[in-house]
Amino acid sequence: MNLRVALALGTATLAVGALAPAAAASPARIVWEASCTAGYECGHLDVPLSYQDPALGTVRLAVARLPATDQAGKLGTIFYNPGGPGSSGRFAPALTPALHARYDIVGFDPRGVGASSKIHCFTDPSQLEVLQRALGTFPLTREAERQQIADTRTVTDLCERNAGPLAGHLSTGTIARDLDRLRAAFGEPKLRYYGKSYGTYLGETYANLFPGRVGSLALDAVDDPVRWSTGPGPMSYRLAGFADAPRALQSFMDACGTRCTFDYSAILDRLEQGPITVTDTTGRQVVVSYQGAFARIHGSLTDAQAAPSLAAFLQALADPVASRAPAVQGGPPDVDSLLGGGATLCSDAANPRDPAVWWDYARRADRTGRGFGPYDVYKTLPCATWEVTDPGRYAGPWNRPTAPILLLANRQGDLETPYAGAQRTERLLGNARLLSLDAYGHGARGKSACVDAWLDRYFTTGAVPAPGTLCAPDRGPFG
Repeated sequence: MNLRVALALGTATLAVGALAPAAAASPARIVWEASCTAGYECGHLDVPLSYQDPALGTVRLAVARLPATDQAGKLGTIFYNPGGPGSSGRFAPALTPALHARYDIVGFDPRGVGASSKIHCFTDPSQLEVLQRALGTFPLTREAERQQIADTRTVTDLCERNAGPLAGHLSTGTIARDLDRLRAAFGEPKLRYYGKSYGTYLGETYANLFPGRVGSLALDAVDDPVRWSTGPGPMSYRLAGFADAPRALQSFMDACGTRCTFDYSAILDRLEQGPITVTDTTGRQVVVSYQGAFARIHGSLTDAQAAPSLAAFLQALADPVASRAPAVQGGPPDVDSLLGGGATLCSDAANPRDPAVWWDYARRADRTGRGFGPYDVYKTLPCATWEVTDPGRYAGPWNRPTAPILLLANRQGDLETPYAGAQRTERLLGNARLLSLDAYGHGARGKSACVDAWLDRYFTTGAVPAPGTLCAPDRGPFG
């Protein structure tokens, strides 16, 4: 699960458009477009706004196809989702060289995201200022908690007022039905699919809505569907990504060895007293707060190959005079897509309706993973005040018999989708097998020749590894 909400100012220029009348009797087909990113073929598919009431109109899904390099020997199509919710998946990667050779790989922006039909919560750029205060952080004091609750309520009130009818049809159950329309539109009798993080929950939902249409589903960085959709407390507490944080951090520190001369606990103690100003590698002065440090540490621990950058960042916090922090890369986020993903999350998951209860859950989580606990738990605070629901929501059962499903997970710790959740899901699904990577981080594909070879074999033959199979990474965190 990737629930991190990046912040930026921008202008929401579009309102939810009038919905076209649904053409329920027309066969689903992809409308191909004249221009596209190099190497891809772009198109779109119109699907019902509501599968329960097709008369309500349609929404548009943006798709792109990465053609197989060996068209003469092509075996079919693999569909792709990178996670989120709220992340664009239209331009899928090649997955592996062998899969790129023998399969077309089709990515799509889920409804609410990217180039697909979206919601727009803000009608004026000035309204976006509250977003910076409300999301992507967590409070350290009761006063800050009260302000964050008030700011979050302002954002969710704007969404309830401005988002339009699409906001009530963004659950994963509805998106899974969209995926089935895409499968049919590409002429595939059964679904081949690779999903990462939130994409695993989408795959789990599809498998249980359409068990007879499961071909090959590879689910990488596995979300526990029971804890995602149901249970007491905030969903972000139930998933317990913070519980894997100490294990991932220890794996990083063990690999760092004598390279890491800083005292990690002392850095946190110092940050709790107030922000630290560091100089980054571009010469810019950067003020790092306790919350901001955890956002960066958390992000770095989702990719073991970010270990050198994380070590340099922590060293700069420990010795800001003599050390330089790596510069932060990346552009402004797509606010509409992020809030569309938020609508998906809040539609899917049972959450308390009282925002004040997040404080106690965050303190409890903090005892398990210092700093990581509240960073995780407060990600779902908007769901306390955003009364968004979808009649297409799916919340189980999760054990319908299917063709074999391949699960991938990182044994040394995954701060987004903890390893214990993958183990539970292997036992929960009707027919699943877990393949583990002996590393920390979020996602196993592309990090191990062993893992990628199993992906190739699974998609081409349906074979799954023996129970308990463990793959080694190709590289350690420091190469």
